[in-house]
Parts: sequence; structure tokens; C-alpha cells
Amino acid sequence: MPTYLEFEKKIEQIQEDIDSARARDDSYAFEAFQKDLEKEVSKTMKSLSDYQKLQLARHPDRPYALDYIRFIMEDAYEIHGDRAFRDDPAILCYLGYIDGQKTLLIGEQKGRGTKHKLKRNFGMPNPEGYRKALRAVKLAEKFNIPVLMLIDTPGAYPGLGAEERGQSEAIAKNLFEFTNVKVPMISIVIGEGGSGGALAIGVADRLAMMRYSVFAVISPEGCAAILWNNPKKVEQASNALKITPDDLYSSGLIDDILDEPLIGAHRDKKLAAEIVKTYFLEQVRALKELSVDEMLEQRYVRLTSVGAYSEEPI
Repeated sequence: MPTYLEFEKKIEQIQEDIDSARARDDSYAFEAFQKDLEKEVSKTMKSLSDYQKLQLARHPDRPYALDYIRFIMEDAYEIHGDRAFRDDPAILCYLGYIDGQKTLLIGEQKGRGTKHKLKRNFGMPNPEGYRKALRAVKLAEKFNIPVLMLIDTPGAYPGLGAEERGQSEAIAKNLFEFTNVKVPMISIVIGEGGSGGALAIGVADRLAMMRYSVFAVISPEGCAAILWNNPKKVEQASNALKITPDDLYSSGLIDDILDEPLIGAHRDKKLAAEIVKTYFLEQVRALKELSVDEMLEQRYVRLTSVGAYSEEPI
């Protein structure tokens, strides 16, 4: 059964009315309820707070990386392991075709249901996951294959074992190595972009966000606990952190905002996947028109402009 958040309750009620009218084969009521649904969706989704957008980014029905892979990738073949320690299920690496374009797709996978959440470590990669991603990107570079990266993680796993195996070094190495990869790199935040866990697959020629995704240096809960010693102040922290696509775009930290279905990607996964596919293919075509040196120069300028600050003299 679909999950509805508190602010989606009116949408849920109208959807139940639609299902009831459909079951009765009452076309008149069905059409009337459909119009009511469109109005309610527009009213609800256009007045969301930052905290509500955070809830949508974490929605349990929201499509994960594996859903996008199944919708848009053909002849998908999974790459396993970092050739050093083990395979990290929280990071997926697939070679395949997207509308005939040979592609390497890397995604962070949270997992559905208790069994799969535990298997995927709730989408929190260990260092071997980031090393697997780097190995796969180097393979793509060798065979001139564009890379699509899908960000969706609360953050890199902070466990003792992860720290012992060099979590920060693995993330830092990806940040360094990805700057000079000689193939087009496209990264999209599809849900939750948490801190270094997101940055490790966020260094790219284009960084975009889905309309109801978030990107933050720390979770709002963690921010509230540190600043106010009160994890319940998560709404206040959500506003202070400026985690929404509009905030990040206006600050020049991301390149594009992808207009997922108004009702949310969690209600129309197929259309959301089409939007991601279209954006990726458009950006790859644009980047292929550049020489490798031009592409790398643009990437360098884009990355080094992040955080740049100038103050006019008083």
C-alpha cells in the first residue's frame, strides 16, 4: 500500500474516492474526483516548507537508484567489489545502455524493507563502496563511456570499521580523481544528499537535483543536536541549512533543478525516470561537443568556483 505523509492526507482521501468511483464504474464521479485531485496536489505541493521537502526526499516510496536502473537501463551488468576488501551493497555500479548510449551508472541504494535496508546499510556506504565507484569510473574512462551518478544517502557510514579502513581517505580520493576523468560525468541528487557521502559521487561536469530532493553538509537532526542541543528542532534546522534545490541553485552550488512530477517521484516513478534519462542524454550530447581539454577546463572552473567569496572594501 502507498505511504502518505501527514500533509498528504487530503490527497490520500481523494485518491480513495477515485479508487471507489473506478470500482463502481462511475465515470462522472471519477472525472470530478480527478479534478479535485489535481487542485489539491497543486495546492499542497506548491506550498511545501523546507522540512516537508526533506520528508519527501526521504519518502519510503520514493524511487531509489535500483528503480532508475530498471526503468532506463538496458543490458545492465553489475560491477562488484573494490579489488581490495569486499563488495559494498550500498553502492551500485552498472554498465549498460540508456537509449543506445553506453553508460556507467553509479548509485547509492537505501533498500526497501528491513532485510534489504540491512543489506544496503540504509544507503550509507563504507570506504570500499567509494573505492568500487572509483574503480568503475576508471574502467569507464578506459573505454570512453559517460558516467551517470545518482546520489541518495544520509551520509557515509560513520562506523569504527569504516574509519579504520580509511573512510575519509576514500572520499577525498574520489573528489581528487573525479576532477580529471576524461569522460562526461553527470551527477543527480534523486533523494537525500548527505555530506561527504554525497560529495564522493558528486564531482561531475553537471550536478543537478530533483525538485523534491535535498543536499546538506549535515542532517537537520544532527544540526539541531549540535546547535541547540535539541534534535526536535529539526524544522528550524531545515530552514537554516538551506538544503532545497532552489536555495542551492541560487547560491550557484548546483547547475540544474529537474522538475519531477508535481505529485512527486514517489507517485510516478516511471515519469521521474524518464526525466532523469532525458536530462542525462541531453548533457552527454552537449559535453561531447567539447574537446576533452575544454570539458576538463570547464569542470575545473565549475568546481573551484564553489565557495569562492569576495568582499568589497569598506
